[in-house]
Amino acid sequence: MALFPVAPAVAQGQGPLRIEITEGVIEPLPFAIPTFQAETGTAGPVAEEISRVIAADLSGTGLFREIPSTSFISNVTSFAAPVAYPDWKAVNAQALITGAVTESGGQITVKFRVYDVFTGAELGQGLQLTGTTQGVRRIAHKVADTVYSRITGETGYFDSRVVFVSETGPKNARRKRLAVMDYDGANVTYLTDSEALVLAPRFSRSGDRVLYTSYETGQPQIYVLDVGTASRRALGTGGGNMAFSPRFSPDGQGLIFSLEQGGNSDIYRMDLQGGGLQALTSSPSIETAPSFSPDGSQIVFESDRSGTQQLYIMGAGGGEPQRISFGPGRYGTPVWSPRGDLIAFTKQNEGRFHIGVMRTDGSEERLLTASFLDEGPTWAPNGRVIMFTRESQGADGAAGLYSVDISGRNLRRVPTPDSASDPSWGPLQN
Repeated sequence: MALFPVAPAVAQGQGPLRIEITEGVIEPLPFAIPTFQAETGTAGPVAEEISRVIAADLSGTGLFREIPSTSFISNVTSFAAPVAYPDWKAVNAQALITGAVTESGGQITVKFRVYDVFTGAELGQGLQLTGTTQGVRRIAHKVADTVYSRITGETGYFDSRVVFVSETGPKNARRKRLAVMDYDGANVTYLTDSEALVLAPRFSRSGDRVLYTSYETGQPQIYVLDVGTASRRALGTGGGNMAFSPRFSPDGQGLIFSLEQGGNSDIYRMDLQGGGLQALTSSPSIETAPSFSPDGSQIVFESDRSGTQQLYIMGAGGGEPQRISFGPGRYGTPVWSPRGDLIAFTKQNEGRFHIGVMRTDGSEERLLTASFLDEGPTWAPNGRVIMFTRESQGADGAAGLYSVDISGRNLRRVPTPDSASDPSWGPLQN
């Protein structure tokens, strides 16, 4: 897939259109996206699909509101035609997205522009993407990421994938296998069969590998899987003991994980070639769920060393940890934001489970969700959205994936073919 600029349109210059999402957004920004022009005879269905995926991506953030085409006064009849700004102002569109598609022999080219309707200026430069018909949704996600970035000033997250545990069967005999999907639940591919129980997959920062825990040998052991080939190998982390909760180091060369010996679990670090096993904690308490800071200098983890399950931070080489959670209830499964400014966590208090965020010093704790069972947060690559597992109550209760903005708004279910848990959000694809 390639990205190129296209010739300038009628108006030039950066308009003032901007969503300041750091301050919280109450009223979504209205945008119009006329179906992209089909410039070759077979491009119509592709143009329609691309336009719909872009609209769904933007609307799904809760920051944008699509204006229905039935409200349009103008139609875009040519990619090069001047924009009739008064007509788009009349329907209260603040942003206008136009585009055109050609298709020939399975190769497609997509051109698009973004306009600030009220200043009558093009927002940024027009761009062109090329790819194959098999990659239509990825091209659409890339267009949506560009539009999102131009209007919010932040990186998008639509062209990303999520690895998770797909669950089938009754609650007391659940079968679990690894799967990977687009961030919006499309294009599910299974990475393992359901012969062995699998838990807690975690993407590498490069998105090409996944760490996970498997009961294939009867004991929980950590495996690394190549996403492209689905080949895998055991890392030999357990040595006959239970190893679980693995996470890659930011450079992808090593991992941290929990190792249980004699009924007690501590946090260990090792390189991916199986050498250099190093104990980072040594305590009679239960310590698990480690997560690196983005720069790799610190680790946040959960521990009951104070008598109840709380969050702690220590240096990447170990040392005396510092407790950061002090509110009522129990805290677990901390995950450091890719921005480095926040830590997401699961909290249990007064019979309810919550997904929350706090500063890395434990200040400004905010709970984003509440339910019978919410757990296992994972960050979108831009650090603005969190995906997590929500399990419903009762004998027929099942797990599903949800996402929520870090403001606590825009709670959404992520569609999956079967029950699903343990999501891990990968990076933006190249």
